[in-house]
Formats: sequence, structure tokens, C-alpha cells
Amino acid sequence: MPKTPDELFAFLDQLGIKVKTVTHPPLFTVADSQSLRGEIAGGHTKNLFLKDKKDNFFLVTVEEDAVVDLKTVHTLIGAASRVSFGKPEKLMEYLGLLPGSVSTLGAINDTEGKVKIILDDGLMRHDIINVHPLTNEATTSIGRDDLVRFLRATGHEPEVLAVAAPADALAE
Repeated sequence: MPKTPDELFAFLDQLGIKVKTVTHPPLFTVADSQSLRGEIAGGHTKNLFLKDKKDNFFLVTVEEDAVVDLKTVHTLIGAASRVSFGKPEKLMEYLGLLPGSVSTLGAINDTEGKVKIILDDGLMRHDIINVHPLTNEATTSIGRDDLVRFLRATGHEPEVLAVAAPADALAE
């Protein structure tokens, strides 16, 4: 049974990690969440739940406006082949999340370490990172270093890699 947001917050509290959470109507896309800009400071995320042909799973988290080349990202993240999006059933099984609620905080539910966590270095330049707390009806602001500490406490050693290009880099 996946953890609830309250169980997540209790775990963060046990780790001494302070977060700030804002509730809001459900947000299903980056475009939906951009309506909150100005209200919530920090780096905002886009999450890609990916799999390769050998059923290795990856959660790639980048800045909301970054672009990830799905044809080549496998060479950066250590996938055995080109990647595709993981099915919603696997997202629920491994991270306890529904589409639209994907978040690095879902690592709390991946007790068997089935998902490799990749954090884009562009995102990690922000002191504060904004993520869904297992639901798309809230946004939680967490310190960059605290996010890494949380992931390690769940048994995940996140890899910080340059996997994305800012959206404006493609316009040049």
C-alpha cells in the first residue's frame, strides 16, 4: 500500500527536513502548474518515468521548461536501450503514484530500489525545489540538499546529470 502524504511528511519530519506545502486544485501538467508562478518560489519540476527494453526504470526530474531528448537520453542515464514512458501500472507499483502526481518524493514507496533517480544538474542549481507530495493537489518546497538527503534515506542514491536543455536553448 503506497504511503499517504501524511506518512511522507512524518518521514521528512523524522529526518529533520523542513518543508513548506501549498495546497491547490489538481495540477495534471506543467502548463497547469505554471498558474502558480509567483506564489511558490524555487525550481519547479517536470518528471519523466521511463523504462528501457530490459525493464530498468528511471525517474528523470528536470526543470519544468527543460527539454529532454528521449532519443538520446538513454546514453546519459545508463539505460540498456532507448527508453519509452513507463506504464501507469508500473508507476503505481514502484512509486505509488498516479500519472499527474509524479514526483521524486515517490521514492518513499520504492522500497525495493526498482527505480533509478536522475536529477538534472540545471534543476539542482536551485536552492529550493518544488515537487508534488504524492498528490497533484499540493506542491511541496524542499531544500535541494534536503531532497538528496531524503532520497538517500529511502535507499536511492540520486545521480545528478546534465540530461536536459533549457527550452530557450533550442530556439537559438
